[in-house]
Amino acid sequence: MGVSYKKLWKLLIDRDMLKTDLIKKAGISTNAMAHMGKNEDVRVEVLTRICCALNCTMNDIMDVIPDEINTDEDKNND
Repeated sequence: MGVSYKKLWKLLIDRDMLKTDLIKKAGISTNAMAHMGKNEDVRVEVLTRICCALNCTMNDIMDVIPDEINTDEDKNND
């Protein structure tokens, strides 16, 4: 499964915030932000800090994207 943080980037735009603002407000590392910029996995603690800082839920900042391979295999097994 993959993740997409497009919702987070849109939320930051809507709130007129920069990524550096979020890093400071949420107390997360630049490394974690870099991973999210590449739609890579980050710790749940990072996501929780972001949600607390932005007063939102994980559904507001990310989407979980199922692997196409697994989806196709599941269909073939039915």
